[in-house]
Amino acid sequence: MTPAEIKSALLAKARALGFDDCRVAPALPAAHREVFEQWIAEGKHGDMAWMARNIERRTDPRVVLPGARSVIVLAMNYYQGAPHGRDGRNATDEKNDDNHSHSSHWSHPSYRIARYAWNDDYHDLIEKKLRELDAFLTTHGGTQKPYVDTGPVLERDFASEAGLGWGGKSTMQIHRHLGTWFFLADILTTLELPADAPAKDMCGKCTRCIDACPTQAITAPQRMDARRCISYLTIESKGSIPHEFRRAIGDRIYGCDACLDACPWNRHAQESREATFQARETVFSKSLRDFLALTDEEFRALFAKSPIKRIKRPAFLRNVCVALGNVGLPEDLPALEAAAADPHPLIAEHAAWAIAEIRQRHGG
Repeated sequence: MTPAEIKSALLAKARALGFDDCRVAPALPAAHREVFEQWIAEGKHGDMAWMARNIERRTDPRVVLPGARSVIVLAMNYYQGAPHGRDGRNATDEKNDDNHSHSSHWSHPSYRIARYAWNDDYHDLIEKKLRELDAFLTTHGGTQKPYVDTGPVLERDFASEAGLGWGGKSTMQIHRHLGTWFFLADILTTLELPADAPAKDMCGKCTRCIDACPTQAITAPQRMDARRCISYLTIESKGSIPHEFRRAIGDRIYGCDACLDACPWNRHAQESREATFQARETVFSKSLRDFLALTDEEFRALFAKSPIKRIKRPAFLRNVCVALGNVGLPEDLPALEAAAADPHPLIAEHAAWAIAEIRQRHGG
């Protein structure tokens, strides 16, 4: 088969496996290498120390895979449509209710979880599909290294070079037909496949993502200070959440979709073909104070195969306490008082803060 024929067969196989787009970029150094190095130098990666390691590998696929000629970039849609609250009302019904003013993000009336974490961990699902593509390419003489945002690859740079969307002002990748709701995966290969044309930046003068960020983490177009980002604070950071950001977190207990949801390109978003991404009923049937009662074993069972399991019980209950501090009621105080006596200091500290916030809000 010619390189063009291999690519054509690859695209058909990727589509059959459930990927919504598949494109190819040359295996050259990342276009925004200098911006990335400056971001690291300024410490804006926070506690994510792994991002500062092996910058040469992270920015040049030929260092990761000697002889690499192409970077195959794949997208998988995870959008599940407008979610329903536990009481059955949808986002349209709730949009004028002050207590449900952000309902387009979640499927529980008192808290929000980032869409990508509504069910099973996408890494496991996508890695299995990448292995099939790897095997296909191997039969045609290629040597590959596949990654689902777990390896030293600046995947958004290569996605833009391959024409699979462009880097938005939020630093998130935007696709003309998928909007912002998709996962990226990469396969580095020694096969030289025909490259696609780079994408054009279609954001124009729009600043909705910047305006929507609750903590002003988007410091300028295409500049993100992770230390201010709610996704970083509730997922990547394992320590105490700075007081200056706690109220801005609102009712979010894992991640934040504010900048993604604000993007007007989402008007083109279609519901995912992958049922695995639908909201997990066993999780969304629980209230915030129900989470506080979870033992470590119960936490691991409830979030089995979920990305939420990775942050472990103390960090998750830290997040729950912050949310309760912002939206909780006096009837939540007994559960928080029990959490304030938890032997883990991270839980106890944030529970005490939440108790003070609720008492202040409800007159002591």
